[in-house]
Amino acid sequence: MSTPTGEYHPNPARHLLAPTSNGGTSTPTTPGGSHKIPADVGYESLTFAGKTAQLAKVQDLILSNGFIPSPLVNSEVTWFYTGLGIDDGYFKLESIETIASHIESLYGAKVQAHASHQDYLEIKLEKESENSAVYIYTSPPGVSLSTGPQYEVRIDAKYLDQVSDGSTWRLESYRAAGHVSSSKTANPQQLRCYFVSKSTFEAPLEQEDLTQPIDIRKVSDKAFLEKATDNTLEIYQSVMDESLKRMGPVVTAYEVEGSRERRIVIGYKSGGTKSFFSALSDLYHSYNFYSTRKYVEMFRNGITIISLYLLPLSGPPLEANILQIIKETSLIYVLPNNPLFRVDAASKLTVQEAAYAYSGWIFAQHFLNRLGPAYSALRNLLDESDTAQAAVLSDIRARFRQETFTRASILETLQTYPEIIRLLYISFAMTHYFSVYTPNQLMPTLSYARLQTGTVLNNEELLATIKKKVLNKHDALILESFVTFNKAILKTNFFTPTKVALSFRLDPSFLPEAEYPTPAYGLFLVVGDDFRGFHLRMKDVARGGIRIVLSRNREAYSVSQRNLFDENYGLASTQALKNKDIPEGGSKGVILPDIGASPRIAFEKYVDSIIDLLIPGKTPGIKESVVDLYKKEEILFFGPDENTADMMDWAAGHARARGAPWWKSFTTGKTASTLGGIPHDQFGMTSLSVRSYTTGIYRKLGLKEEEITKVQTGGPDGDLGSNEILLSKDKTITIIDGSGTLHDPLGLDRTELVRLAKSRLMVSHFDKSKLSKEGYIVLVDDRDLTLPSGEVVVDGTDFRNVAHFRYKADILVPCGGRPASVDSPNVAQLWDADGIPSFKYIVEGANLFITQPARLALEKKGVILFRDSSTNKGGVTSSSLEVLAGLALNDKEFAELMTGETASDFYLAYTRNIQQLISANGTAEFECLWDEHAETGRPYSLISQDLSQSLVELQNSLEESSLYEDEKLRNAVMSRAIPKSLREKIGLETILERLPEVYAHSLFSSYIAAHYIYTHGLHGGTGLVDFHFFLKSLSDAV
Repeated sequence: MSTPTGEYHPNPARHLLAPTSNGGTSTPTTPGGSHKIPADVGYESLTFAGKTAQLAKVQDLILSNGFIPSPLVNSEVTWFYTGLGIDDGYFKLESIETIASHIESLYGAKVQAHASHQDYLEIKLEKESENSAVYIYTSPPGVSLSTGPQYEVRIDAKYLDQVSDGSTWRLESYRAAGHVSSSKTANPQQLRCYFVSKSTFEAPLEQEDLTQPIDIRKVSDKAFLEKATDNTLEIYQSVMDESLKRMGPVVTAYEVEGSRERRIVIGYKSGGTKSFFSALSDLYHSYNFYSTRKYVEMFRNGITIISLYLLPLSGPPLEANILQIIKETSLIYVLPNNPLFRVDAASKLTVQEAAYAYSGWIFAQHFLNRLGPAYSALRNLLDESDTAQAAVLSDIRARFRQETFTRASILETLQTYPEIIRLLYISFAMTHYFSVYTPNQLMPTLSYARLQTGTVLNNEELLATIKKKVLNKHDALILESFVTFNKAILKTNFFTPTKVALSFRLDPSFLPEAEYPTPAYGLFLVVGDDFRGFHLRMKDVARGGIRIVLSRNREAYSVSQRNLFDENYGLASTQALKNKDIPEGGSKGVILPDIGASPRIAFEKYVDSIIDLLIPGKTPGIKESVVDLYKKEEILFFGPDENTADMMDWAAGHARARGAPWWKSFTTGKTASTLGGIPHDQFGMTSLSVRSYTTGIYRKLGLKEEEITKVQTGGPDGDLGSNEILLSKDKTITIIDGSGTLHDPLGLDRTELVRLAKSRLMVSHFDKSKLSKEGYIVLVDDRDLTLPSGEVVVDGTDFRNVAHFRYKADILVPCGGRPASVDSPNVAQLWDADGIPSFKYIVEGANLFITQPARLALEKKGVILFRDSSTNKGGVTSSSLEVLAGLALNDKEFAELMTGETASDFYLAYTRNIQQLISANGTAEFECLWDEHAETGRPYSLISQDLSQSLVELQNSLEESSLYEDEKLRNAVMSRAIPKSLREKIGLETILERLPEVYAHSLFSSYIAAHYIYTHGLHGGTGLVDFHFFLKSLSDAV
């Protein structure tokens, strides 16, 4: 349909983009061989038999009301009934009183317009009830109004977007054929009418799988079935079947015989987007089309179908514009509320320009608020090991990031300089628009001609243009960040025909070293309408959890938004240190849904859009090739984290449905019986490594665990918290979790704690009768609660948030809690006026619970502290070996050995191997840290960090070496690195053939690095000589 140069050759006989059964597109034939659809409206017209009798009654009522002069009543009523072209459905639906009221309102509006000498007559008629709504207003064709009643926005918000409660609606809308004014001298104005009604269905379906194709008649509203023609049912059935197969919208277009009209039919999963119906109007208005009719049908299998009947404002329809509307529907679906796409705005950015600008806006929000050289200079002057100075630095950093560039100020700049945005977009599009044109491909911007005629500037020229045209330094920095954005993009799904969110694979080298000292390997930015997300990995082969950050209120959301990437970087960096003795480096994903957005839908869109960039697009019209500047295969490994534990099954299944060959290893934490997951909680994987440190301390110091008092954050409802209770035998005095604070200075009843842990219940379920007279529970919802000491707790949530500073015990074991719960500004609360710490030992089970400066401050006070990257690596070890099983076993073996309601002998043996490895690695690292501290006196936190970095550096060096090519050494190492049960089941040679080469290299290197340093210490004995003999010992031991 277009040449590679962008010239479009319309085919007037083409029935555009009808879906085929394999997900592609074709040109289907209709009976008689025509490629067009009949000129009927596709819905049977409703005839109201009682219309004449109703008119007489309405006329009588208006006469009796006396508002309209008697001589004019007949003409006004007749004109309303016959001159405006209002559908009979309105007259059948509404009462006589409502119709009379609407006619009187219309007359009153005309009188007011005449009195004020207005040429334009504005009509607004509406009525809402529990099961229906009617809206009628004056609507100029092809114009999006930013003022007025905004009925389409209201319809979206009140009806079409409300799918969580299970309600479904249908909508009929049309432009009345007649004119509003009966006066020949007035400017003709048309009415737009909307009829919304709650769907009614036949009897409930009997055990139908609504996720699979189904006869449309079984899931349709009764009124729709009465009105829809056979041709409409056929078209909708096809669209529905395709919509069930994919996440994004299905869009088809049709030519109407003997007419300039084009019909566009859109199907999608209900709830997949919001404000979509109203945003579509802006889209086709931007291409100079207007609608005569619109229908929305919500079916009870979760599919929504929208039909748009479009006419050009003047002249014949431009087929290129219709094609653009079809393709840009996916961008509207992704960003229906984009503030940068406003048809009524003077700048008039196109859909694609606005979507690009929105993505850059998100990028700028996270990467413009950087601290700069002044902060770096100040940081060099201050001593971060001094808690007071560190607190000042932390406060300055927070203020810089909060106040420098706000979301609003960035948006205002983008709206002020649309011509600069266009230049930036052209540079982006000319790089990432896939140049081998196919008929279904999204063409860049309003028309391809703009790219051909527009000036394409390189990065230096763009920066020079910004410097010349933007005199405000603040604005210039914002626009310059878009050049950084463009330079960083290695691939994007922006131009793929269908998508549910925008994803960008970025080169993270733009991150300033002063703020992000450890270089990152790969960064993904995901942009949706009601969420944003990142995925950061520290090396090519990397694994880590995907976290959803939920916000209780707008203030919490703003804080999370400002800190989102920094939290991601901190988590990924910690994960890299934690993953030091496994093949995968550290990675982490974070998703921030807007308040009120569905976390589940945000997660699914996040995953799907990242998969867009991991597997080649091969489905014409749906998923097509992207420009790949990275030019290497990428495999990501996701795991569960906060608020995503129940989503791993879906992600693995979705990767499988998308055709990803690595679907079995794509996620960890999957359901064991169906997807071969290895649940950490069931086997105590994370807790086994934490216990290596707590029991290690007791062993080294000759302590009896039963006599140790303990404070624990993270309750019996969580993985780490529950297993810490089940595996320990200490005297726990305090547990703090999401529900509140549980404390008893005489020791909490262990039998009751075990009951909660086994049932996975929060401390709010603790039997209060098991408390001593001095014990208490303070729940987060408690207010003005009096403790046994007489102290009054004003707010239970505030009490819980700082409870870990309140108590004293021998050991603190954080098993949950937000990052930086202990940091430089508050760490001093963990020792008294005499400098005596609240805890003698801290084993940091929860990630990032304590910041590094705070750890050093505590160790300076004499606390024996082991940080998160050393203590809680058991979970990542288990997940790593879950990944290994997925890569080593084929689909048949995996189903046989790793799944099933009853665990196979292999599965049980494999999990025992994992538990043994976790305990062995935990103990080996503990001994290494303890010995190094005894020898040097350096803080454990620094030794732990140095140990991890040394392991990672040695592993990276080994991956770049040729040692893997030594067959004897390779077999010797891999026979040790791969669990015995897996090796004996399918054989070492088969495993090595199946593993991706980059993964096998990483597994080989990680084993050598970990065992060498754990054996020879942090500094590796006498260096190369010892390393040589270590490798020889591995080889000779085969």
